[in-house]
Amino acid sequence: MERRKNKRFPFEITLNIQELYKQDNVKIEDLDEEFQVIDISKSGLGFACKHELPIDFYFNAKITIDADRFFFTVLKIIRIDKVEDEFHYGCEFVGLADILSNTIENLED
Repeated sequence: MERRKNKRFPFEITLNIQELYKQDNVKIEDLDEEFQVIDISKSGLGFACKHELPIDFYFNAKITIDADRFFFTVLKIIRIDKVEDEFHYGCEFVGLADILSNTIENLED
């Protein structure tokens, strides 16, 4: 069953998570976890990595669209699936401005 609210676009970049946190000041620090972004939509992104990360935790990220377009955002991990020897995650943007979400929606153009 398709759980995604918005169309996802293939999107390949590598990001690095330094720490995860929850709103009640629970932190997991010094992760230095590299992951591969698989796709992106105006509501979130999907990524893969070798380690299991907790659901409902947040992290800060810099998303680079191209040489001239990038933005900083907060993402919340909302889904995890084990696929062979790695984990695939679904994340949602937290408080992403409409102008940035429209930029993502127009990636296909």
